[in-house]
Amino acid sequence: MSQNVGRTALAFSRVWHHCDASNRILGRMACSIAMTLMGKHKPIFEQGNDCGDYVVVTNCANFTTTGRKQKQKMYYSHSTKPGSLKQILMSELIIKKGGGEVIRKAVSGMLPKNRLRQVRLARLKTFEDEAHPYRKNLVRWYEGLPDDIPIHPGIIRNFSSYVPLNSNIVEKYIT
Repeated sequence: MSQNVGRTALAFSRVWHHCDASNRILGRMACSIAMTLMGKHKPIFEQGNDCGDYVVVTNCANFTTTGRKQKQKMYYSHSTKPGSLKQILMSELIIKKGGGEVIRKAVSGMLPKNRLRQVRLARLKTFEDEAHPYRKNLVRWYEGLPDDIPIHPGIIRNFSSYVPLNSNIVEKYIT
């Protein structure tokens, strides 16, 4: 049997994904972006092959963080010369270079530290607002479920309107 089953040019083709960063938590968003850049969502994934996709992130200035990371998280850089350690707070980095640089550093920390890291990061495109030149290339969006797509009846869209079938059982376990 051939070892190349499923390894066609179509399987290795790169797809463009869109991620809207507004009101999304930085770490969770960076994790899903890193998985897409590596290609772990594809059935042909191998550690040494670069089969990941492109990711376009918009509204980078509007991401959220948990806790007090905006005021306490430090980014360090060193040029290996004595006394050249530079440190900057996340809030200062957002003001100086924008939210896209913070997202890029978060994704970079979640990618494997090997020769493919910079190649994968080059496929990450970050923009501070909605406007970007890759609109024609986009195929998939990470913005949640649209209302017109039918989903399984067990999936809850709006938790405020959720009422369990037997509320007596739920109250029994809460009290």
